[in-house]
Amino acid sequence: MISKTMLSKANVLILDDPTNHLDLESITALNEGLTSYKSSIIMTSHDHEFIQTIADHIIEVSDKGSVDRAETTYDEFLNHDAIQEQVSKLY
Repeated sequence: MISKTMLSKANVLILDDPTNHLDLESITALNEGLTSYKSSIIMTSHDHEFIQTIADHIIEVSDKGSVDRAETTYDEFLNHDAIQEQVSKLY
């Protein structure tokens, strides 16, 4: 289903935990496909390595607000003290 949507040249993909229940080979194929995908991807995920590889714009959202950080990797987002101070205020 994801492949079909990617081939349709959709402007945006919205993915909810796309690596859930996938084996390593499937995760690798998905990762490679999404890395080369030219349009926008909005996703949620619990897979740290997947986020680190795919995401370059991180937004953390809670009922108290959001923290938005563009042009950063997930590890940079997690290790940036000022960002994490903002995140801690969300919870």
